[in-house]
Order: sequence, then structure tokens, then C-alpha cells
Amino acid sequence: MNNPCHTLSRVAATLLSLITIGALFAVPFFAPRAIVQDLFGVLTLLVLALNWNMLAGFAGLVSVGQQAFVGIGAYAMFAAVILWGLDPMVGILIGGLAATLFAIPMAFFTFRLNGAYFAIGTWVVADISRLTAGQWMALGGGTGTSLPKGTARDMFGVEAIKEVLDVSSAAAADALTYWVALTLTLLLLVASYLFLRSRMGLGLQAIRDNANAARSVGVDPVRIKVAVFIFTALGTGLCGALMFMQITRVTPDAAFSVIDWTAFVIFVVVIGGIGTLPGPIIGVAVFYCLQRLMADYGTAYLIVLGLLGIPIMLFARRGLWGTFVDRTGLEILPLRHLAPPRRCSEDVSRLAASQPANGMENRRSVTSI
Repeated sequence: MNNPCHTLSRVAATLLSLITIGALFAVPFFAPRAIVQDLFGVLTLLVLALNWNMLAGFAGLVSVGQQAFVGIGAYAMFAAVILWGLDPMVGILIGGLAATLFAIPMAFFTFRLNGAYFAIGTWVVADISRLTAGQWMALGGGTGTSLPKGTARDMFGVEAIKEVLDVSSAAAADALTYWVALTLTLLLLVASYLFLRSRMGLGLQAIRDNANAARSVGVDPVRIKVAVFIFTALGTGLCGALMFMQITRVTPDAAFSVIDWTAFVIFVVVIGGIGTLPGPIIGVAVFYCLQRLMADYGTAYLIVLGLLGIPIMLFARRGLWGTFVDRTGLEILPLRHLAPPRRCSEDVSRLAASQPANGMENRRSVTSI
């Protein structure tokens, strides 16, 4: 039976989550532009962390080449805007589609590798992508390029937001990209939860725990892992296009940066709790707080991140959120599948006693309960 305290806690957590989501959507109405930009950075990092967590935490695919999808999404969006004259919002969708298509041949190559070789293989593919982008002269080659002046002002929805919020075109564009990032984050969380609670998601977690045992009961590890790889490529590509649309300038080194788009993401997931959905949220919050508190000390916050990550990896292997769940038993977005409650043995005994002693039909009815 469910613990009433845990049920009440989940209801309270759900209400708190709904209030938080509503407050986040309302931020551009009352917060200064700097706060909106900061939260945009937090949300995009969270999207990257959720995608990497799905790969490494649930599928067991430790990729060090997620920056490939960020860069391809960004460059596809810039091509759509500069070369084809499309709206940046359409360009973001094209960026996600381009990253998804690229994931298919990338999976064909990298899925022939295992363990550390898979990680190195994804890194190699990402670096090849960076070098290739540097040869695209229509988009600036190795020095990159910028979006045309006025692109943000002419973007779909900016004028309407400008009138509603009574702000400048730049602030309206920031609000629009913030809302898109928040929507993408929520959609990814919901999609990840529903997927992991589905039969395919259950099979994915079974593969992570014991691939041979999962294969013995009919689960196809390759098919499920490829599906997850392509799904995360879509989310990462959309996020990359969105980030560089807000940055307005792209270069190969920035778009395919392993430090910014993979190393930081790995740290966030590990300290928050790999293999859990709330874990990346906790990790991003810790990362952002440390970054803000130590903003005046340059890159010293990287040292603090390392000093924080070492004890967590040594003494809290499941991260901050995993340790919290182990000690309190409280889970938000639980992924475990509970067996249906069994009939109490006392009820069965009482029912059996109420049946006549003779008669095979009655005996069979009692036995079948």
C-alpha cells in the first residue's frame, strides 16, 4: 500500500511544481532583462543536461560528442536565416531536424564501438564536424558569421510581445527566446518521463542494468538505444539552434565546444544525480549558483566545481538527488513500476471459510482467488 505521507508529499510537490512553472512563465512581465537572459542560460543548460542524462544515465551511452548536435543545429539555423531567408523560429526547427538526420549516420559508426571507445568515437565525429563547419565559406569559414542586423526585431512574435510588455525589440526578443527555452524544457521533461514509464522505457532501463538478461526476454538493445540516440540529438540540436539564435553569432570553435556543451553538462548531471529526472535540475541549480557567487573571481569557480564534484563522486555515487531519495524515500517523477496490490491473505481465508466444505466447483473457485 502507498504511504499516506509520501502521497501527500507528492501532491504538495506537484502543486509546488505547477506554481513554479507559472512563475517562470511570468518572469518577463516583472523581471529585468538581465534576469531573463540568465534564466535562458539556465534552461538551455538544463535541456542539454536532460538529453545527456537520457543517454548516459538511462541508455548507458556515455557520449563525449554532444557538441556535434549543438553545432549542427546552430549552423543549420544560420543557414536557414542567412542563405534561405527564413524566420529564425523556422530555422530552429530546421536545426533540430538537421541534428536528427546527422545522428543516423553517426549512430551507424559509433554503435560499432563499446564503452570508452564509444565515448572517443563520438568525440572524433564531433571534431570532424567542427573542422567541416570551418570550411563552409558561405557562413564565414573558420571565423564564423553573425545574423543580419534586425533579425531579432523581425522575428515572428516579437512585435506582439513588444506591445504586451511595453519593452524594446531586443528585450522582446529575449522574452521570446526565454519562453521557447522554457517550453522546450517542459516538453523534454514530460516526454522523457512518459517514455521512461512506457514499455520501451522499461526495456531501456533493463538494458542499462543487464543487457544480456534484457535480451533474453525479447528486448532489442540496439533498436532502443538508437531511438534514444536520435531523440536526444533532436533535443540537443533544437537547443543549439536556440542558443546561437540568442547569441546571434556562430563560429566553429564556439558551436562545437566540448567544454561548454559537454564537459559542463557531464558535471551537472553527475553532481545532480545521473539516472534520475530531477538530478539534472539540481545539478544546474548548483552550477548556476556557484557561477553567480564567484562571478568576480574569473574562472576560479571551475576549481570550486572540481572540489565539489570529487567528494560527491566518492561518497554520494548517485548524486545529490539520489542521496536525498535514499535517505528520505521521497521521489519526484518516480520511474519505478509497482506491482498491483495483492489480496490480503486474511480476506482470502475469510472467503474460503464462507464456502461450503463439499463440492469441487466451490473448491476450484476458492483456489482461483
